[in-house]
Amino acid sequence: MRLQEFWARMRGHFGDLRAESIARDHVFTTLGGRSAVAAIDGGVPVRTVWLTVCEEYDVPASVR
Repeated sequence: MRLQEFWARMRGHFGDLRAESIARDHVFTTLGGRSAVAAIDGGVPVRTVWLTVCEEYDVPASVR
């Protein structure tokens, strides 16, 4: 998964403002206590970050 696809899926599911907030402000324990953006910047694969967001926010399997 590319970063561009990550943001498209985030915005498509959560909306523009909420997607930004979730990705930048929410701390995910499964990502080492980092936000999605910090995890991606730290080298965590984008797909892993997306799946973590999906798990935390109960995103339907059809969207994953």
